[in-house]
Amino acid sequence: MSFIELDSIEFAYEDGMKVFSGFSAATECGTCTVLTGDNGSGKTTLLRILTGLSFVQDGRYVFDGTEITARFLRDNARSKLFHKRVGFLFQNPDVMLFNPKVYDEIAFGPRQMGLTDEETDRRVRDILELFDIADLAERVPYHLSGGQKKKVALASVIALDPEVLILDEPMSGLDRQSRSWHADFLTELKRAGRTLITATHEPELIQNLADQVIDLS
Repeated sequence: MSFIELDSIEFAYEDGMKVFSGFSAATECGTCTVLTGDNGSGKTTLLRILTGLSFVQDGRYVFDGTEITARFLRDNARSKLFHKRVGFLFQNPDVMLFNPKVYDEIAFGPRQMGLTDEETDRRVRDILELFDIADLAERVPYHLSGGQKKKVALASVIALDPEVLILDEPMSGLDRQSRSWHADFLTELKRAGRTLITATHEPELIQNLADQVIDLS
C-alpha cells in the first residue's frame, strides 16, 4: 500500500454538485505530487480531503495505513497526531494568521502540541532564523506584506515539523524574489525527505519538483 492512497473516492458539495466520482490516486513517501487543472476542477477540495478538513462520502482515504474519516479524527489525540504529521498551507495566508504577533503565530502549533515554553521558544527562534524573519517577530501579521504573510504562514506550518506538506497555490500573489525563495525552500524540503503535495500552475515548480502530475481537468 502507498503512503497516501485515495481509493475510488466520491465527493459532492451540499448542493449536489459532484466533484469526484470513483477517483483514485496514490503518493509515495518522500515524493512530490502536483495537482493541475482549471479553476473549479477540485484541486482545493482534494487538498482539504487530504488534510482532514473535508471527508469523502464513499471510497477510502488511507494515510500511512490508517483510514482517515470524520469519526477517526473526532478523537482529539488522533487528530493532534494526524495534523502534526500533515501540514497545510492555504492559498490565502490571511485565513491562517490570527495571533497578535508573528512570534505567536509560529508558537501556536507547538503550544497546542504540548511543548514546554522552553522547547517552544527554541523552535520558534530556529524557525525565525531559518526563514530570515527574526526582524518580524514582534510585528502584527495583519500589517505585513503579502509575501511576508505567506512566509509567516509557511513558517507556522513548518514549526510542527510535518512529514507531509500540502500546499494550495504556494506561489500565488508572490513577487519574483519571494517566488524564488519559496521554490528553493520547497526543493530543500523534498531533498530532506518530506512528502509534498501541491496545487500549482507554475511550470518551473512542476519541472523542478514533480515526481507525478495529476491533471484534474
